[in-house]
Amino acid sequence: MKDKFVTFSSTCIPLPMENVDTDQIIPARFLKATSRQGFGDNLFRDWRYDKDGNPIKSFVLNDPTYSGTILVAGKNFGSGSSREHAAWAVAGYGFKVVVSSFFADIFKNNALNNCVLPVVVSEKFLASLFSSIKANPKALVTVNLEEQTITNEATGEQESFDINPYKKNCLLQGYDDIDFLLSKKDDITAWENNHK
Repeated sequence: MKDKFVTFSSTCIPLPMENVDTDQIIPARFLKATSRQGFGDNLFRDWRYDKDGNPIKSFVLNDPTYSGTILVAGKNFGSGSSREHAAWAVAGYGFKVVVSSFFADIFKNNALNNCVLPVVVSEKFLASLFSSIKANPKALVTVNLEEQTITNEATGEQESFDINPYKKNCLLQGYDDIDFLLSKKDDITAWENNHK
């Protein structure tokens, strides 16, 4: 079981770039590993570090001005290949939520499978979020999964977002797919006993 997803407020890390693909999220050379461990260290590797492994100060993840467990990204985040490792990297870095105006479907599902909530907002709301974060890096965003709302606390703007009901329940319970099946073990056993 994972931690249950609860309503929380956080500062945000802004990545106002469109069409960020999975190879940029986690470069292909890191895909040989079969364990999820360590992927967060290589999130956006080629943007975060130079060829000698030194941090690139201009990249947002290396800027101490910004922090938080919410990544605010430009339109079409997670396009490209279907590698689940991209979601592993986002989760491994510590992000609980990624906000964008559009996600590639496969990345969106992989994120949900790895307890990262992809929140789709309007272009207008996204632009307002970027503006608020730029004006004040300590600006807070509140995500309420139960109510399916996201609030820009700096402006008071709020939007609703959609999520698959099954995935919503899993996040709220801290379940992955296996945990969910195990939670139904007694029901499954009872059904089998009644249908011999």
